[in-house]
Amino acid sequence: MRYSRDLRGYGETTPDPQWPGGARIAVQIVVNYEEGGENSIEHGDTASEAFLSEIIGAQPWPGKRHWNMESIYDYGARSGFWRLHRLLRDIPVTVYGVATALERSPEQVAAMQDARWEIATHGLKWIDYRDVPREVEAEHIARAIELHRQLTGDRPRGFYQGRTSMNTVELGCEEGGFEYLADTIADDLPYWHVHKGRPQLMVPYTMDANDMRFSSGQGFGTGVEFFDYLRDSFDVLYSEGAAGAPKMMSIGLHCRLAGRPGRAMAIQRFLDHARAHEGVWFASRLDIARHWAATHPFKPRQRPSQMERDEFVDRFGGIFEHSPFIAERVWDAEMGAVHDSATGLAARMAQMFRAAGDGERLEVLRAHPDLAGKLAQARRLTADSTAEQTSAGLDALTDAERAEFTRLNDAYVDKHGFPFIIAVRDHDKAGIMSAMQTRLQNDTATERATAEAQVIRIAQLRLQEALK
Repeated sequence: MRYSRDLRGYGETTPDPQWPGGARIAVQIVVNYEEGGENSIEHGDTASEAFLSEIIGAQPWPGKRHWNMESIYDYGARSGFWRLHRLLRDIPVTVYGVATALERSPEQVAAMQDARWEIATHGLKWIDYRDVPREVEAEHIARAIELHRQLTGDRPRGFYQGRTSMNTVELGCEEGGFEYLADTIADDLPYWHVHKGRPQLMVPYTMDANDMRFSSGQGFGTGVEFFDYLRDSFDVLYSEGAAGAPKMMSIGLHCRLAGRPGRAMAIQRFLDHARAHEGVWFASRLDIARHWAATHPFKPRQRPSQMERDEFVDRFGGIFEHSPFIAERVWDAEMGAVHDSATGLAARMAQMFRAAGDGERLEVLRAHPDLAGKLAQARRLTADSTAEQTSAGLDALTDAERAEFTRLNDAYVDKHGFPFIIAVRDHDKAGIMSAMQTRLQNDTATERATAEAQVIRIAQLRLQEALK
């Protein structure tokens, strides 16, 4: 079974984004413009809006207009937008613009463009697409792009639906004209997503450094709390950047929320804090997307989780010596992006080896050749075993050394019933011989456990070589 989610990401070491000017952090501020695109009877919807407002716990009013809810959204367009515009007009902001909201706000759109803000599409309407049929959502995306073009003079280069369905990202990829998608909160850096063989850049957004938490029960109560959170987020990411691992910080604002006087001061204080630091790059999401695509272009790579079964078994069936059943069971179980690294795939193969029956594990041990034994002399080892024994100098033994290895091998097999197994890449010739002499004295139960651990270690080393 293929598991679609990527729980590995960049792993322990993130790529250096090489932000312009050697910046330690990229700060990206989003102004969500949704006012006039929300659910409303007057907009042709079946009920009033109930999301992201001052009325915590609001419920839709089926068939009715909700005057308080509508006027909260009106405040965002009438007052909140302009307050945020005054604070941010000298910063390269990205607007998530709902197309129908932009259509109802020509003066605000003009102000966005005068400030040279990027306007990405936030979909056709600010509604929940969770249960909207795929074809209807695709039609809405197409209509949003066309309406956006009519209103701004150009199609949007970025897409954030927000209230997504399981189809949203696929549809964004398939549309084909977006330089980035933002419907992900999976990382602190952009990353490449592959859909049907085609790469699509994702520029992650945020739900935590976001004023939407003023409208939720577990969120911010005051502007001070919001500022504290933004400052602390900035300080952690800035310190990581100073240590050689720069990231991006996303901040999400809404005109009807952060545009309120008691919250706008948090934005001003944050700007003052960020500007007091050197090496801060304020950028639009399109700036970041284009920089990332130029600096870290998509590179196809070997992805075991995407292989067909025969290809996977052919490629990895020999990782456990002459025991392809391990690879077969790995492929037949759940596989995902976490298994595309040497560490991840080694862990999965080790899991399947440990889960195998006692007799099966014993046969894996017995499939290993003697070190410097007859198979090696006859050049009948697998390619992996040949390379491993060569790395430790076991292909260049003196007659006396060969005789001693043969004696120890024979004695070991006679006592324990399986060959002496050791990850030779971790040792030199003298160390291997010393280990043989020592382990020959152990009881078979101890040696069985040691040999199985060494088989797993050998597999790890082989996969590190195979998946460079």
